[in-house]
Amino acid sequence: MRKFFTLLATLFFVSYTTLASAAPRVLIVVTSHDQMGNTDEKTGLWLAEMTHPYHELKQAGIDVDIASIKGGAAPIDPRSLADDDAINHEFMASPATRTLLDNTLALADVNPEQYQAILFAGGHGSVWDFPKSDAVNRIGAAIYEQGGYVAAVCHGPAALLNIVDQDGNPIIAGKKVAGFSNVEEAAIELTEVVPYLLQDELSRLGGIYQEGGKFEPFVVQDGRLITGQNPQSAAKLGQVMAQALSANM
Repeated sequence: MRKFFTLLATLFFVSYTTLASAAPRVLIVVTSHDQMGNTDEKTGLWLAEMTHPYHELKQAGIDVDIASIKGGAAPIDPRSLADDDAINHEFMASPATRTLLDNTLALADVNPEQYQAILFAGGHGSVWDFPKSDAVNRIGAAIYEQGGYVAAVCHGPAALLNIVDQDGNPIIAGKKVAGFSNVEEAAIELTEVVPYLLQDELSRLGGIYQEGGKFEPFVVQDGRLITGQNPQSAAKLGQVMAQALSANM
């Protein structure tokens, strides 16, 4: 009998230490919408808003999966491929990482219990499909309610518009939150193209909107909610999330 309890204790200790030492896992969600409103332009994911957080998280030893609303190949905004971005180039040039965007998980099929955080990458496509997605609302709420972090950058906070807590209140209500600003939307002349202005919607739902400089890095953390204002904020947002997750390892 003593040997049995000794073996049981050993198995419990091994299982506990394995779980305790397991790296956190983050789910990055990207848009599946590729049409810029009623224009002839294409849109989709703004690439750096996924690759830069991905890079920062992986550098910190954190596991990352990538999902999209529909699954499969994720559309990329062609404008986000135009600049000379070393991290973008490295991600797209490597078959090991490029396949993650060509074969994204379907968000509805994801088990939220496997993740300690969810990060909604931006790109204009997200203002169309993120708020309408039942999977965004369900999985985002589940990860938040189980004590995980919810993060979003640029137009990615569109995902936060319909994520509610157990009492039916928006998780952003009363929380400091950032997102693509009205000034920035006007600067790229898309104010009349997007279906709504993200800054206005975040404020309407009770978010305490925070704004940094135009097209300058700006990230705000309020508890387990982490948001960034624009593409320039993507790397910093990844760093803040990595620090938060590493502190809880």
